[in-house]
Amino acid sequence: MAPGWRQKRVLAPEPLGVALRHAESVPTSDAIASLADWSPWLPFDDAAVSAPCLPGVYLARQGQLGTLVYVGMAGERRGQGIRGRLTVYRRGKAAVSGLGEAVLDRALADATFVHGHLEQLLAGQPKRAAVWAQDALRWADLHIRWAVTPDRPAAVRLERAVLDASAASPLWNRAR
Repeated sequence: MAPGWRQKRVLAPEPLGVALRHAESVPTSDAIASLADWSPWLPFDDAAVSAPCLPGVYLARQGQLGTLVYVGMAGERRGQGIRGRLTVYRRGKAAVSGLGEAVLDRALADATFVHGHLEQLLAGQPKRAAVWAQDALRWADLHIRWAVTPDRPAAVRLERAVLDASAASPLWNRAR
């Protein structure tokens, strides 16, 4: 867990449909901040090892001060919770779902990213798909924060509330 951050379980997010005001920078908006007790922002690799093994919601932004790009949730996941979900991405094992897919899609649309990997391939140094997914995460320079919930249903409700609060933002989430 990040130093100086106290863990507080979210009992229930605000009711859905509550009018929430949008701030220019969604990650720090009062609307999202008021929904839960959020951890500080951490670089992806740090978050993946320090996030709690509890259910909850995680937010991703691109760069240290970037805007919100993704909202995800994790249930109990065999006792691994948020940390387990982030670890699956970090290992490159979720290249076709959720945040992993969103990041890989954007990396593959970046000519510089693809060119670097094509050069390796042409030099006889192909990489496995999981390595491409890991490289895409590094390319994206994601920073993560999270909020713990008591269980998966509460995480689903909080994720929905955050998605509703950020409806005007161009998130990478496919289903909104």
